[in-house]
Amino acid sequence: MDEKTYIFEGKTTNEAIEKGLKELKTNKYKVDIRVLENEEKKTFFSILAPKIVKVEMKFKEGMDKKEINKEPMDKTQVIQDLEKFLKDFISHLPTKNLQYEIKQERDLIKIDIKDEEAVYLIGYRGETLNALQNILSNIASNDKQEKVRVLLNISHYREKREKDLTTLSSKIAESVARSKKSITLEPMNAYDRKIVHSALQNHETVKTYSIGKEPYRKVVVSLK
Repeated sequence: MDEKTYIFEGKTTNEAIEKGLKELKTNKYKVDIRVLENEEKKTFFSILAPKIVKVEMKFKEGMDKKEINKEPMDKTQVIQDLEKFLKDFISHLPTKNLQYEIKQERDLIKIDIKDEEAVYLIGYRGETLNALQNILSNIASNDKQEKVRVLLNISHYREKREKDLTTLSSKIAESVARSKKSITLEPMNAYDRKIVHSALQNHETVKTYSIGKEPYRKVVVSLK
């Protein structure tokens, strides 16, 4: 078999395709996908057996995994779309002269609104900020061949939140080590959970893991 041909399995066609795209770190626009038919003759017992779907994937001519991951996608149009939305959005706010900066860092677009008058756009523990970030991410990825990651920061909120959560994580770790009892934190978004996990990943006594489903997913700190 050609070294650039890959086969993946799943209970459904979609599951097999998603598994393959994730493992190859690519998207469906950059590979040829073929569903492999099961040539075995169906019997009564094969019908009762769990269904397994196989798909074959092969990078399109002129592309391979290394080439795809080597260069970032040109996001000139993406940035223009984001600027258009932000200008219109800000024009409807009580503070119409908010200044912002958009920067591209390889596969990430960072939008920074540094004006202190924009704090009302943060919301309780960043809820409004994260909702706005989701909208910006959808605008950036609209009609694109791959998802575009957008990180929004307002009035240095991200830095302050990281500092607060890092301090909290240390205190929680001390409490768990002392009491030898696990502590479950309140529900957090993925960004905040990542800060807690990172803060304690090298801790000698405790470990962290997440439980529950979004938007109520929580971090648990327990003894190793």
